[in-house]
Amino acid sequence: MDKSNGAEKGRESGTPLLQMVKITKRFPGVMALDQVDFEVYAGEVVGLVGENGAGKTTLLEILNPHPAPTGFFTQDEGEIFLQGKRIRPRRPIDAHRLGIAIIHQTPNLIPSLTVAENLFLGREPRTRAGLIDDRRMRSEAQELLRSIQSSIPPGIRVAELGAAQQQMVELAKALSANARLIVIDELTSALSEHEVKHIFEVIRDLKTRGLGIVFVSHRLEEIFQIADQIVVLRDGRRVGGGLISRLTMEEVVQWMVGRQIEWARSSSLKREHPLLEVKSLSGSGVKEASFTLHQGEIVGITGLVGAGRTRLADLLFGARKATGGEIRVDGLQVRIDNPRDAIKAQMGYVPEDRHIRGLILSMTITENITLPQMSRFQRWIGLDERSEDQLAYGFLRQLRIVTPGLSQKVLALSGGNQQKVLLARWLALKPKILILDEPTKGVDVGTKSEIHRLMKDLAKEGMGILMISSELPEIFQLSHRILVMAEGRIVADLPVEQANPERVMLLAATGPTDQGGNHGS
Repeated sequence: MDKSNGAEKGRESGTPLLQMVKITKRFPGVMALDQVDFEVYAGEVVGLVGENGAGKTTLLEILNPHPAPTGFFTQDEGEIFLQGKRIRPRRPIDAHRLGIAIIHQTPNLIPSLTVAENLFLGREPRTRAGLIDDRRMRSEAQELLRSIQSSIPPGIRVAELGAAQQQMVELAKALSANARLIVIDELTSALSEHEVKHIFEVIRDLKTRGLGIVFVSHRLEEIFQIADQIVVLRDGRRVGGGLISRLTMEEVVQWMVGRQIEWARSSSLKREHPLLEVKSLSGSGVKEASFTLHQGEIVGITGLVGAGRTRLADLLFGARKATGGEIRVDGLQVRIDNPRDAIKAQMGYVPEDRHIRGLILSMTITENITLPQMSRFQRWIGLDERSEDQLAYGFLRQLRIVTPGLSQKVLALSGGNQQKVLLARWLALKPKILILDEPTKGVDVGTKSEIHRLMKDLAKEGMGILMISSELPEIFQLSHRILVMAEGRIVADLPVEQANPERVMLLAATGPTDQGGNHGS
């Protein structure tokens, strides 16, 4: 059955649940939104997509205003209608009272409180004496959780829940507040495939209850799985959209970036000079990992959540302590006890979480890029800021970092530009070996294409790249060889021509066997 039928009937029924008409928002020197129309009908999921900086976040913040230096964040022009009635939210509480709930990638919950306490925070049921009716609160919380197919105990503290369970609590909280419109913003990026599948089942159920859903994601595969309609923004304008069933992924990408994106599959490389040789490396969830990375080679590392991919990268870079094994760089054995040792061995490491383990958001672009080599710019009279800026400016141009200037705080940059700044930091050290953990996580399609092109160029220049990725299309597009991890072990080492998605996923899911282990190096 065509999944779009329900959505088409909803749109034929008349008035949209939400209608944003000719929304315009200006910032100094930037037109963030330019006459954008956006609508959601009851009982449908609308996928909102676009590159970083396309205007998605601005559009959502107008719907759910937040405090800004000049007052609360509202549109400069345009009108918003909810079930045909004109509204103008000016504070987050306004959106809440109107039945608009926004669920972000990072849950907005209080970890020290129970699930029930979070669900009814500020509106707890009370006894006749005015005390909080804890029994009734837990009972109602249980019903809400059951309604979204969740068995989470209402009395458990949120701090004890995993990421997917916390997102389920957020969905239950939206329902407890009688939300009519739920905006789901990059919710799935930290979840496993099984957890995403469960969330999608819940979203489909919410559709049948007549709720309108806005689903924001950089993963187009997810948009095509769950959405009925799609709206594409580029440079602050609505540039395309329509029924998902009548569109292809390639058409959507073209709208998003306005140029052709390369989807070619990689091929294996003639292996000659080994840059990095790892033998029986163990420690912190990694068991006897062995492989070789050659000059000019991109080796992709994939596996399910918890397979040990990031732990392996941490061991290689000295961020975790190895309990055994051997590492050689350019044929010479090296001891890596901490990141300084790894940098001395000419390694660079772009971690998965650029905010927590990578960038210092309160510092400028220049400061972030030059941070690992500050001593190079130290003079007896202070820092040589001119030389610092010259180095940073070179990467500003090379990586096409979009910013008003080098003094811009990294906090103010889009996710894609933040990732480029982090890449620039390590490229400035001219490493022979670059470890990239989820290098395109949370970036738009255009930035992803630029990062992919950069990785290929670096490999052609002789750099060896280890790339950890959860996205199989990315693994197959870039890798010369693929390492599959499961339960802390490398269970396969495959030339890309000998691999296919089904084989890789089977190896990742079944884990180590007597015949498994490391295949080649």
